[in-house]
Amino acid sequence: MSGMRERRPFHRPTLRPSEVLEDVAGGIDPLEAVEAAHRTAELVVGRGRDTDDPRLTARLVALVQEVGLSTVAEMWADRPARTLPGALWRLYLLHEWVQRQPEETARLFAAGAGHAEVYRAIAGVAEPPDTEGLRRLTEQILTGVFTGDLAIALERAAAFCQVMAVGLAEPGVEHVPVEQVRRGARMRDTADDLSACARLWRLGDLH
Repeated sequence: MSGMRERRPFHRPTLRPSEVLEDVAGGIDPLEAVEAAHRTAELVVGRGRDTDDPRLTARLVALVQEVGLSTVAEMWADRPARTLPGALWRLYLLHEWVQRQPEETARLFAAGAGHAEVYRAIAGVAEPPDTEGLRRLTEQILTGVFTGDLAIALERAAAFCQVMAVGLAEPGVEHVPVEQVRRGARMRDTADDLSACARLWRLGDLH
């Protein structure tokens, strides 16, 4: 599998994300739940990359708003980080974090950006890194899953997480709360997982 998008003939969008996810979300045993998580992740990514319709892309980027965070979590949150559903869950969760806590995320990104310039450049955030700039960034990353090189989208998300991890470490502050340090460590782990997913996608092994 190549990370580059393959163009196919245009079709009118028929995907209804709420139906796709909700149809398999209830009344199934654990093994079926695992299979459903990977099947729906492949379906969502595949449908998005098979069309040129910007309306469908916009709906997929706004999947959480359409079906609810709890539905997306039920499908994908329990899957390993270095799988397609695990990666999608983390991408949507990052975007939702920026949407729900814009002031915090902007502050953390600003705190980390000056100490992680390479990662800031890879993430590609607009200057200045204000709340609207960060919202656009995570939206662009999700859009790239469906319209560009998925591996690059994953690498941009990983870089974003690295900057946020530095921000959580509060450079120059002597006594950072323990829980905040732990959050920073988890953010670095997420960055590592997303980078690994990018490598797996390029090898055709991200499922």
